[in-house]
Amino acid sequence: MKKLIAVALLFVGMTGFAQEKISKEDRKGQRAEMTKLSPEQRNQLRLKELTLELDLTASQQKEMAKIIAEQDVKRDAMKAEMKAKKEAGKKPTTDEIFVMKNKMLDEKIAMKEKVKKVLTPEQVEKWEKMKKDKGNHFKRGGKKFEGKKLEQK
Repeated sequence: MKKLIAVALLFVGMTGFAQEKISKEDRKGQRAEMTKLSPEQRNQLRLKELTLELDLTASQQKEMAKIIAEQDVKRDAMKAEMKAKKEAGKKPTTDEIFVMKNKMLDEKIAMKEKVKKVLTPEQVEKWEKMKKDKGNHFKRGGKKFEGKKLEQK
């Protein structure tokens, strides 16, 4: 009887380790697949995600599509510029870094204002929460973190 229990425990333990793990290479491959999508396809997917999460109306979808497309063009231009500098072996100076970050923050502020004009206050609140959750997801190495406060005695 003891041997039967030991074999059963061994079997259960081994099946727990037999689960498939996603390697870094596989995740990079998935990311590469996303980059193969055309800008229009990426924008359309992003718009549908927002529509599902925020319950956008048809007019809001049209406005958000414009905002997403504009943002995508600016992001792609900035990526191309950074890639060209990197390939040239030119490292940005601290002043250039300051200017780039300042420009990026200005773009974020402008986008936020545009989005606030399109969405209702409740939708803006959901949108900001989505952005925050997505940021936390990436900062934690892909593991979603639910902030739990420790009780102090």
